[in-house]
Amino acid sequence: MSLRALIADDEIHLAEHLKSELAQLWPELEIVALARTGREAAAQIEALQPDIAFLDIQMPGLTGLEVAEGIEGPTRVVFVTAFDEFACQAFEQAALDYVLKPVKTERLHKTVQRLQASLLTSQPGDEGALAEALGRLQAPGGAGSAAPALRYVRASQGELMHQIPIGEVIYFHADDKYTCVRTAEGEYLIRTPIAELAQQLDPQDFCRVHRATLVNLAHLAGTRRDELSRLFLRFRGLSQELPVSRAYVHLFKAM
Repeated sequence: MSLRALIADDEIHLAEHLKSELAQLWPELEIVALARTGREAAAQIEALQPDIAFLDIQMPGLTGLEVAEGIEGPTRVVFVTAFDEFACQAFEQAALDYVLKPVKTERLHKTVQRLQASLLTSQPGDEGALAEALGRLQAPGGAGSAAPALRYVRASQGELMHQIPIGEVIYFHADDKYTCVRTAEGEYLIRTPIAELAQQLDPQDFCRVHRATLVNLAHLAGTRRDELSRLFLRFRGLSQELPVSRAYVHLFKAM
C-alpha cells in the first residue's frame, strides 16, 4: 500500500532533514509537498489529501495546531515541535503523534512504527484528540498562557468604531487580513487573530469549531448533518450555518 505525506516547516533546512530521515526509515513513503507557512500547508493538505502531515507547531500565518484543526479529510497528523518534554505531555495524554526538534532518528523511528501500525491496518483515530491537546497546551501551566477574559471588543463597520459586548457576539471568523465579528445587528471587523482571541475568551462561553472560527454557545440554536455526515451549527436569528471541522465534532454529539 503506497502512502503519501506532506511536511510543513518554515525552516526549509529542517523540513529537508526530516524528509531525508523519513527516506531512510520509511522509503515507501512518498513526500508529496514541502510547505513553509501554515496557510500553504492547509491549502496543500486540502488539495493533495496526503495520508500524513508532519506539521511544525510554530509557523507564520497559522500554527500547526490551527492547520490540524481545519483538516476535513482522513489525513493523520504528526506534530514537529520545539516544546520541552514537560509541555509534550499534553500530546502524550491525548494520544497524538509528535516529534521533538531537533529530530532524532531513534524518536522518529518510533513515530514511523506507530504510523505504520495505525495506517496500514486502517485503525481509526480519535477525532477529539486535537481539541483535547489544544486545550491542554493553552491551559494555565501548559505550553501556552491564558490572557484575562475579554468583556468588549472595539470593531469597525465602515468608518465607524463600535464597542461590542462579548455576550452579543454570535461568532468570530478569520480571513487573511481581518477577523469578522458577527452579531444579530450585522458584521464588524477587527485585526485580532483567532488564536489570540481564543486565549482571551471564556472557554465556557466560546467554543472553537474550526481553525478560523469561534462560536458563542449562548446563541446556538441547534445542529444539522448533511448527506455526507458533515456537521453544521445553526444560530438563533441567523439563516447562515457554520461548518464544524472533524476535530471538534465530538463536542456536539449530544445535540
